Amino acid sequence: MAGKLRLHKFSFFEHLSVQEKINFARHLSIVVKAGLPIYEGLKVIRRQITNKTLIEVVDGLIVDLNKGQSLADSLEFHRHIFGDFFINIIRVGETSGTLSQNLLYLAEELKKSKDLAGKIKSAMIYPLVILVATVAITGFLTFFVFPKILPVFSGLNVELPFTTRLLIQVLDFSKTYGLYFLVGAIVFIVGFRFALRLPVFRYFFHRSLFFVPVLSSLIIDINMANFTRILGLLLKSGVRIVEATMITSSTISNMVYSRALAKANEEVKKGVPFAQYLSENKKFFPPLLTGMIEIGENTGNLEENLFYLAQYYTEEIDTRIANLTNMLEPILLLFMGVFVGFVALSIITPMYSISQGLSK
Repeated sequence: MAGKLRLHKFSFFEHLSVQEKINFARHLSIVVKAGLPIYEGLKVIRRQITNKTLIEVVDGLIVDLNKGQSLADSLEFHRHIFGDFFINIIRVGETSGTLSQNLLYLAEELKKSKDLAGKIKSAMIYPLVILVATVAITGFLTFFVFPKILPVFSGLNVELPFTTRLLIQVLDFSKTYGLYFLVGAIVFIVGFRFALRLPVFRYFFHRSLFFVPVLSSLIIDINMANFTRILGLLLKSGVRIVEATMITSSTISNMVYSRALAKANEEVKKGVPFAQYLSENKKFFPPLLTGMIEIGENTGNLEENLFYLAQYYTEEIDTRIANLTNMLEPILLLFMGVFVGFVALSIITPMYSISQGLSK
């Protein structure tokens, strides 16, 4: 019992990156395939680990396995790190004697998920750079250059252009209420992130994203790729469709799809074909997907069809991200030009008017 308590001691702070989980699964697959007992294999892996969290996890696994527990049961104490999907793939592998193979499947799946997340993050880098550059340039001109020139304008008692007067009002507003605005923005961001931890709020937030043009199609493709790949791997590993849909439901991060798959699981338990329930939710499950799943159920090729769909939707994501980036690029550049141009014009126009007046 003491060992179990030790496993939970730092549970709040325990975290492993996706790459660390991939490496752990690969290394464990190698030692299992080599014929070592799992606890001996874990000792070998233990000597190569540098991550403190993973060291504590492996130490606990070794203790539990020496007491006669299975690897999957021992990993249950770290469900918050590894998740249902990881643990169930290992559980099926231990039961069926295909642990080494299942661990490789698991590593491949985690890598595909990581690659997909990386593509999405990479697509967001360019818009973020443009946004930061725009804010930095306009902020420098507004708060460092303009305040030094403003006294000159005031001393000459000239009528300032509308753009300059507007910029002055913005500057005055920022000086008076800027701190309140900054605090309010921080409170909103922190409150929003906290609210996302609440299932009800997260569900309505995820559902609201489906009403955003362009973004909604990308969200559907991302979730279809994840859903089909995870379900296909579970079925390939020997998990029955009833358990597989439930595990997939708990693995998918989007609450809309998580709830939809949980309901699908209930329908499958009643004997309703999986594809039939999905086809009734065309807004979230495209006809192509439900048609391929129906064919797979009828022909016994569901696993292959799911992997085909996963590949198809991954390619669709690449196309949509490329199109989205190409569409955002001119819009962001135009926004940056207009914003910076407005500030520059507000500063240069009165200076030109003053120089014209002095020349006369």
